[in-house]
Amino acid sequence: MSNWKELEEALIKFRNERDWEQFHNPKDLALALSIEAAELNELFLWKKSEDADQEKIKEELADVLAYAILLAEKYNLDINEIVLNKIKRNGEKYPVEKARGTARKYNELK
Repeated sequence: MSNWKELEEALIKFRNERDWEQFHNPKDLALALSIEAAELNELFLWKKSEDADQEKIKEELADVLAYAILLAEKYNLDINEIVLNKIKRNGEKYPVEKARGTARKYNELK
């Protein structure tokens, strides 16, 4: 698969074959996304990042992405468009000449 739309279609097919759409309201998708992100974070807890199990990282990251895609679909959002727009807005908040090499928040840049 080479794009978000193909992934969305595969996820919807999987979901619909199991009659799970009834459980996939925006609130529950957002909660599931948050829970899966926490499970991803747990893989790094108390260890160096290079010691985290890459197979488990793949599984949890896939869950995070799947729920994000399904949530975007619920609101008919184009993932490419919303991410590119966010990059543009972040570029305005974090101009290269001020943000390069620093982790400061945009309102702390000088």
